Amino acid sequence: MTTNTRDHLGRSIIAVTGLGAVSALGRGIEENWDKLTSGTSGIHRIERFDTEGLRTTICGSVDFMLGKDASSVDLSYAMAEAAGTEAVSMAGFPDDDFGGPLFLAAPPVEMEWRFRLALDKEDGATRDEAGYERLLEIARKHPDRAIYNSTQCSRISELLADRLGTRGLPITLSTACASGASAIQLGVEAIRRGETARAVCIGTDGSISQESLIRFSLLSALSTANDDPARASKPFSKDRDGFVMAEGAGALVLESLENALARGAKVHGLVLGCGERADDFHRTRSKPDGSPIIGAIKAGIEDAGLTPDDIDYINAHGTSTPENDRMEATGLAAVFGDALASTPISSNKSMIGHTLTAAGAIEAVFSILALREGVLPPTINYDVPDPKIELDTVPNTARKAEIGTVLSNSFGFGGQNACLVFGRAN
Repeated sequence: MTTNTRDHLGRSIIAVTGLGAVSALGRGIEENWDKLTSGTSGIHRIERFDTEGLRTTICGSVDFMLGKDASSVDLSYAMAEAAGTEAVSMAGFPDDDFGGPLFLAAPPVEMEWRFRLALDKEDGATRDEAGYERLLEIARKHPDRAIYNSTQCSRISELLADRLGTRGLPITLSTACASGASAIQLGVEAIRRGETARAVCIGTDGSISQESLIRFSLLSALSTANDDPARASKPFSKDRDGFVMAEGAGALVLESLENALARGAKVHGLVLGCGERADDFHRTRSKPDGSPIIGAIKAGIEDAGLTPDDIDYINAHGTSTPENDRMEATGLAAVFGDALASTPISSNKSMIGHTLTAAGAIEAVFSILALREGVLPPTINYDVPDPKIELDTVPNTARKAEIGTVLSNSFGFGGQNACLVFGRAN
């Protein structure tokens, strides 16, 4: 382990001392990594609710944590709590007295339709009176505060702060599919500024419901390959037809390397750089020239004090939608040039689906594990290569590789792009 604790700009080097994960593959780092590297899919048919009349009837939901009637807030908290306590314990801190700030990426919240209908029926209102603000007021005054609590964006972070014993006001952010990476960036920046010696950064999303499925379906974003769920997510393949909604949580404990070394902590990896760029072209589409994606990738690599030639592996955003995969490949080609053809790039989403708000955090966990274990997770279901996207996707089977750096991409709806660069601990 290097004893140099400052980076090329004189800032604290950021160490990752704790990891936690929950996904459709299972609970905990060990189960997730074993299944991920064996090419196991967590995509399955939806059993949580009735799918009659829906175009998409598959997902990567986490059904082993709570019952079918749990709210999205309850499930998001349960997964975040599981991942967070795993990460904090791994880092060697009490899981109820972490003592540093919490940065949480959580899904946007609103009253679920089943709760709206229940309150409306209970109140006996007419259709014309069933406004959202009125229902919120009914929920606020209701003896059972559970429904009202589920509408508060800070609810999950408040519960987590109490559970983990974090310090200061917990920060909740929601930047679409870049949220998990953005939460990590906030932790990195807080440590670099000297505001704290450590932080816990968590991304969670348990928001699969009939209405969320319908909304993404209306955007023509979801795969309709319902007949064979395990093969539905096909990043970078010619026959890809959309992403598969999924749930999960990822957590990282970040510390200044100086602090980690001083207390004798095991360092699993380093966060070397963070880059972000906004795209104002369209709510769901990328700017045709790819400049925001290109800018985010370049910014992350430059922040790490590296060049594209220094990147050994790319953990792709790789959603399996026709446009996103094409635009990500275009952006990477603009940055890496001819070197892209020999740089392995794979997508975890081929196995766990798209965990939306949690994606950047879960994929950061997998990036650190790839560095630590010397294994590249595969892109499964890569049987029909797209001749317009020539990449080494680590097709179908994991690959052993001694890598020193990873670029992890997160590109979200609304034009929110974030890229993280990770390094090996030794």
